Amino acid sequence: MSEKRMSIQNNRNTAAAKAEAAYDPSMLNGTPRLDQSSVLAAYARWAPFYDFVFSRSFGFGRLFGLARRNALAHINARQGSLLEIGVGTGVALGDYARHLQVTGIDLSPEMLRVARKKVRDEGLTHVVDLLEMDASRLTFADGTFDTAATMFTITVVPHPEAVMAEIERVLKPGGEALIVSHFASERGWRHGLETLMTPLTSRLGWRPDFPVARLLDRPGLRHLETRSLDPFGVFSMVRLQRV
Repeated sequence: MSEKRMSIQNNRNTAAAKAEAAYDPSMLNGTPRLDQSSVLAAYARWAPFYDFVFSRSFGFGRLFGLARRNALAHINARQGSLLEIGVGTGVALGDYARHLQVTGIDLSPEMLRVARKKVRDEGLTHVVDLLEMDASRLTFADGTFDTAATMFTITVVPHPEAVMAEIERVLKPGGEALIVSHFASERGWRHGLETLMTPLTSRLGWRPDFPVARLLDRPGLRHLETRSLDPFGVFSMVRLQRV
């Protein structure tokens, strides 16, 4: 193994180990967290018809699409290299500005198979690479990307603190992390609904009771804003800057 690769491995292991040490890896808010096998199984089931559901201009897909469009307006105003964590079937790939150099990663080979076909069929030359990779164990060098985006993914991964540590590591100084998801409500009817849905998460492939505070304690990431997104504020965008 080269010295550069060993350095990446050591930095990655140190960041992930520190992040994981602070919490029980089997629990979240008193309930069992998603594990990697649950995530892979869920997205293998979703892959064949994911685009049909989440790219439609009505219903459930419209809800996700409007939130994604709001986030893309900010992402596309940035420059340089972009890492999309949880690229899935590549729903957003065609909407990224062509001046960006996009790398996407995902844990699901079934999802990536669809995304790669999309890149070929649509001639998306701004997409540099699509890689099968664990977001909590990135193989990129420190300070590789200008922007890291994860949309509707952070509540899916088994170890979000380790993912945040990796995002911190691979961002360049001054780079931005943008995280779009639904985060747990503190009160009201949404809080009650999220509580009821939590036991079903291994089948849904996501966590409705995920608190946004879990993203905000990285020492190398400064919180810029948490913004509610249309429609209805169901989803929020968190912006963090690498210091």
